[in-house]
Amino acid sequence: MKPFLFCFVFGLFLATAQDQDCTLNLQNFYDHARVNDYEAAYEPWKIVYEKCPSLNFATFYYGKRILDYKIDNTTGDNQKKYVNDLLGLYDNYIKYFPDKYDKADYASDKALLMNSYALASDEEMYAMLDDAFKTDRKNFKNFKGLYLYFSLMVDLHDKGTKDLQEVFDSYDEVTARLDEEAVSMAEIAVSLAEKEDAGTLTPKEEQKLNAVRKNGTELEKIIASVDGKLGNLADCDKLVPLYEKNFESKSDDATWLKRALYRLDNKDCSDGPIYVRVVEALHQLEPSASSAYGLGTLNDKKGNTAEALKFYNEAVALEADPVKKSNLLIKIASKYSKSNRAKSYDYAQKAIDANPANGNAYLLQAYLYGNSANECGSTTFEKKAVYWRAALKADRAAQVDPSIKSKALNAASRYRGLAPSRTEIFNADMAGKSIQLRCWIGGVIKVPNLD
Repeated sequence: MKPFLFCFVFGLFLATAQDQDCTLNLQNFYDHARVNDYEAAYEPWKIVYEKCPSLNFATFYYGKRILDYKIDNTTGDNQKKYVNDLLGLYDNYIKYFPDKYDKADYASDKALLMNSYALASDEEMYAMLDDAFKTDRKNFKNFKGLYLYFSLMVDLHDKGTKDLQEVFDSYDEVTARLDEEAVSMAEIAVSLAEKEDAGTLTPKEEQKLNAVRKNGTELEKIIASVDGKLGNLADCDKLVPLYEKNFESKSDDATWLKRALYRLDNKDCSDGPIYVRVVEALHQLEPSASSAYGLGTLNDKKGNTAEALKFYNEAVALEADPVKKSNLLIKIASKYSKSNRAKSYDYAQKAIDANPANGNAYLLQAYLYGNSANECGSTTFEKKAVYWRAALKADRAAQVDPSIKSKALNAASRYRGLAPSRTEIFNADMAGKSIQLRCWIGGVIKVPNLD
């Protein structure tokens, strides 16, 4: 549902021409509900809801909370009654206040409730969510609703009513929508990161940043759940036969070819002939970042490193969208993460330059630092000190990208655990001193003080 953005007192003035009993009960339930006393709010709320539902949309905003409370605190037939009441409230909300309740919110709320209490078939819930996604995509921001939408698609595939290509198409659409939300949240985090570092955030900005990070944590879990639901359906033994079967009929469909290439590459299914056919068809039909990247991969497989790098750079040049360019640069950086860490780091930095909100780029740099520790010092202390640099990069990933916050913070904690302990700092007499790194990383590491 939409945030509660209205002036309640003003709403009361507008209501004075209506039934006085409704007005008094509206004030009564509002006073209780706004302090979370939903038990006391229920009876006056019920009067307003049944007698004058169009009086003020506070009836629906708080009505959901009141009925959620009643559902959580009852069992059996009483609980079932409140569940049905809440389903009815959703229907009436969109009936009386359609401008306050988006179609996507309505479908998500209703389908999630139906799913929790097994009140509808998979087909019915999927149809409801599918219609909302296709007609109100921009407002489909309920992460749990998006997961349910995809989960139902997989369940219907398991029943034999949806084919594998439909599952992949749904996965692409749902993950694209989740990625859009991740980018939006990361842009907010980046815009406020400098003020956070300086300690100059206003209370409103701090509240906004905290909300984004909280939502990012939920989004991180949902993305993992969507990938988990897809499971082994996207493994090479499923993908290759599917794309071999459909290639002839889809060889002139650029969208299909791009998605097939992305999935084959993402699952490292690039050894067989179907990968070559998809790459070559796409490059002939529509030379793009995707096809150039695919040609780079083919040359990598053949050991043609210089030719592969040429195509990778061509792919970057062909990609105009900064977010997609950044993600592409991360894929290239990852290819060099073991063979050439300096080159990998440079590509990760280019990914950051293209999109400063790409937390995965900072995480890759942290990984490169951490895996280079043994190369970057003449003593054990100096080598272990590199982990401080890795931890700082992971911290930055958590700061700018809420969708990977927990993963990044876990990485930062792990790296700090590998860095010199307070006892080691004291015994080495290195507190507050600097260490010059003479490996590919370069620069100076400042040892923490012990105060």
